[in-house]
Amino acid sequence: MPPRADTAPAAAPRPGMAPVFAALGDETRLRLVAVLCVGGAVSIAQLTATTDVTRQAVTRHLQVLADAGLVRDVKVGRERLWQFEPLQLEEARHSLDLIAQQWEQALGRLKRTLES
Repeated sequence: MPPRADTAPAAAPRPGMAPVFAALGDETRLRLVAVLCVGGAVSIAQLTATTDVTRQAVTRHLQVLADAGLVRDVKVGRERLWQFEPLQLEEARHSLDLIAQQWEQALGRLKRTLES
């Protein structure tokens, strides 16, 4: 079906955002991101100090977050510190803003149709 004449082409979210949303879809990883947003560079020992999650599990979660571009590790001596990388989260937010905008436009069209 061709697009309607009264609708602008939809702006598409940036490709490649699915891994970011998948990584943030896990409660433990979301909590790790929240901690890293506040705490700067943090060791795995510090990340596991206030939780019942094992170091091995935290390491696996951090790797998923790193693969999605949300965190990165920095070697300091023999220790690996993890820190938050905000760019991917900003891109994800931008994608959600585009989707919200599209929904607002669609709801506006529906409202106008129903009221006319």
